[in-house]
Parts: sequence; C-alpha cells; structure tokens
Amino acid sequence: QAHVVESGGGLAQAGGSLRLSCVVSDRTTFSSYYMGWFRQTPGKEREFVAAISGSYSNIYYADSVKGRFTISRDNNNSTVYLQMNSLKPEDAAVYYCNRVVTNTPRPFYNHWGQGTQVTVFS
Repeated sequence: QAHVVESGGGLAQAGGSLRLSCVVSDRTTFSSYYMGWFRQTPGKEREFVAAISGSYSNIYYADSVKGRFTISRDNNNSTVYLQMNSLKPEDAAVYYCNRVVTNTPRPFYNHWGQGTQVTVFS
C-alpha cells in the first residue's frame, strides 16, 4: 500500500493561486492507476475534488472547482499536482491525495496522508 506526502498548501488571497503536490511512494505501478485529490473542512465529510487516469487521458472534476483547478501528474516521478486558480474562501480545507477507484470519485484506500492545509482569505 503506497504512502503519499502532500505539500504546497498555505495562505492565499481570494482570487489567488496555489499549487499542491503529492509524491507517492509506489514508483513501480503508479502509472497504472487513477489518482485524485480530495478535501475536508472541520465537521464535514471529505469530498472529491479531481482525478486523473494513469494514462493522462481521463480527467474529471467536482463541479465546484471546474474551470478553476487543474489536475496533472508526472508518472516518471510518481507525483500528482493540483493547480488551484481563482481561489475562493470556500476552497479552504485540508487537501489530500489518494488513489482513486477507476473512473469514479471514490478513494481507493481508506487510509490517508497528513494532507496539506489551504487557507483562503478575502
């Protein structure tokens, strides 16, 4: 079971940008599966944000981030990214990456990394 390390969170002004990174320990089969980003705020369930297939060909987003966030990956370095533009206060959350059940918004694993905190101020 691969381990993940998320980074890149921080403080951003509304309308600003942040780029999150997630390094996955599995370098052998990383390119064969979907990866995704999720986020969680206190008192709420973790929610799906975006996912990308191993072949880069299939990408999908939650409606709340479409047109503002871009997910990408680098299979050579077993890393997945989330470029977040036009940030809104409601984007503030702890962001997590996880393997994704193919072509769904569901996480594959039940365990999570430490996440990276995103704070947006207006």
